Amino acid sequence: MNMNGRHIAVIGAGAWGTALACAAARTGARVTLWMRTPVPAGVRELPRLPGIQLPDAVTVTGVFPTHADVVLLVVPVQTARSVSVALEGVLAPGVPVVTCCKGLEQATSLLPLTVLAETMPDRPTAVLSGPNFAIEIAKGLPAAATLASTDLTLAKHLTSILNSSSFRLYASDDIAGVQLAGSAKNVVAIGAGIVIGAGLGENGRAALITRAVAEIARLAEALGGRAATLAGLSGVGDLILTCTGRGSRNYSLGIELGEGRPLSEILASRTTVAEGVLTAPALVALAHKMGVHVPILETITHLLSEKLTLEEARTLLLDRPPTLE
Repeated sequence: MNMNGRHIAVIGAGAWGTALACAAARTGARVTLWMRTPVPAGVRELPRLPGIQLPDAVTVTGVFPTHADVVLLVVPVQTARSVSVALEGVLAPGVPVVTCCKGLEQATSLLPLTVLAETMPDRPTAVLSGPNFAIEIAKGLPAAATLASTDLTLAKHLTSILNSSSFRLYASDDIAGVQLAGSAKNVVAIGAGIVIGAGLGENGRAALITRAVAEIARLAEALGGRAATLAGLSGVGDLILTCTGRGSRNYSLGIELGEGRPLSEILASRTTVAEGVLTAPALVALAHKMGVHVPILETITHLLSEKLTLEEARTLLLDRPPTLE
């Protein structure tokens, strides 16, 4: 039931978009959920999140919104440019857009908000990121995330709109740190999965995750972000979930790689996107551009591009020479 008169529009009806539509409905708002090919009228269960019935407050549509209190852009980062260009053509000026995708645009190594700055200039924007599995958000299990904008007042306003009793949002102005952490964690999760799949143990996985955090923090600072952000929900929080939970697409892909299954075979057997595969080379290219040393991220990327064998990657991931922490 619409209790507060607000309208929250969600663009993208994948698992994460569907889950965020469910979460938005719990705020008492009217919710529209855009999907490229809408389901027939009356269907309340969407293919990307089976078993979840959409709340009555959610309307599925194939038409972009012209007005809303806030728009959540929940499409894969590689399609964010084309979708945001189309959305900008109809959305009223001043309506804030929150990107909820994690990764870097492969062709440009740009973070999502930088893409939006090009496609939706002068529009208020923010990013939402945190340790969230879609199915748990959809079910209303307790969760938290970070919502960041260069305009901290806007970030606080948007958290007040999107907060509910089961989904707690924290405002931040560190868009570089939040976006980079959300992008890099998918790549690290693949590496963590490789360690487990190859039988190298949980100690090895913990070591890899911890040292990867140091690499991400260095890159975040080079981009104008704060290393301290990596200690929060969008940093360590998301890494803990994505690098240990079997529900993580990137982690499970890494496990299969570590077991020796070819990447092409793994991808062919999946209907969902493992963003880390496409983000990895863009992330390393960004690090090189900024002059930041990221050996763990590089090793994972080289394995994905078959520049390294699994055995070589195992050695490089865990047998690095000791240095000062």
